[in-house]
Amino acid sequence: MPAPLIDPFGRAITYLRLSVTDRCDLRCVYCMAEDMSFLPRAEILSLEELERLAGAFVALGVTRLRLTGGEPLVRRGILTLIERLGARLGHGLDELTLTTNGTHLAEHAGTLARAGIRRINVSLDTLDPGRFTRLTRWGRLDRVLAGLDAARAAGLAIKINTVALRGENEHEWDALIAWCGEQGFDLCLIETMPMGDIGADRTDLYLPLSQVRAHLEETWTLDPTEYKTPGPARYVRIRETGRRLGFITPLTHNFCEGCNRVRLTVSGRLFMCLGQNDSADLRGALRGSENETDLHEAIRSAIARKPKGHDFVIERRAPAVARHMSVTGG
Repeated sequence: MPAPLIDPFGRAITYLRLSVTDRCDLRCVYCMAEDMSFLPRAEILSLEELERLAGAFVALGVTRLRLTGGEPLVRRGILTLIERLGARLGHGLDELTLTTNGTHLAEHAGTLARAGIRRINVSLDTLDPGRFTRLTRWGRLDRVLAGLDAARAAGLAIKINTVALRGENEHEWDALIAWCGEQGFDLCLIETMPMGDIGADRTDLYLPLSQVRAHLEETWTLDPTEYKTPGPARYVRIRETGRRLGFITPLTHNFCEGCNRVRLTVSGRLFMCLGQNDSADLRGALRGSENETDLHEAIRSAIARKPKGHDFVIERRAPAVARHMSVTGG
């Protein structure tokens, strides 16, 4: 077996977030501009190439794979890729998961479960239909709720990801916690990240989760827990609902010390850190040789450049990184 991937700071890289498309059927105001330009089709990797790259990472010790986007379920043929990756479960791969906006879950939840996916993250920033349409620019809340019903019926464990937005959803925390408790969902709150030009000033939307937590502790009992996922969230258990609540705090309390993740874009660029611009071109290595050893060496060379941490500062006028989250993958 090849030696595992170890970065310069002794962290084992066991988790790959693989973006299968930069396209999305929504235009969330904190994520992208309304008139987004997406990658030309000639620049994106085929499904077969994505599978080969994923296999290379698994061979090098990656045990968890999360498919992201954009919105992964808008990619034509994506279910075939998910089924083929699911066949690797138990053969080096321990877990295959998905992050989605939920708009296509109603059609595909059963297929996801049959392919071996056991849990998913669903992005949902509000339970108010009008606010949902405004924040996503044209989305329909009822469609996402129908998708969540289908996912639960298929046996998928569901975590709701909610970006904290000042002046938008800061009065919904109690309702979201109660609703997640009723539905049997975990909830994760996320600070907005300074990535890409969204055509607006992000400082107007930024809400530190330290403030959110202080508010929640006035109403809910947040018990410590040792529960952890491969991701960056820090969790508590809400005594009143029995569900978990996570906090992802890239600005107020970064999570870099135990980072085990890298992100691969649909164009084949490997970002060793979400909040840094350095990347490695794996598309060239992929297409330049059919020898897996050459591909493995390109991956190792990239991991050897993984930085200690990110450099997000919300107050800067320019984004910390120019690319949008939908390009890097969530």
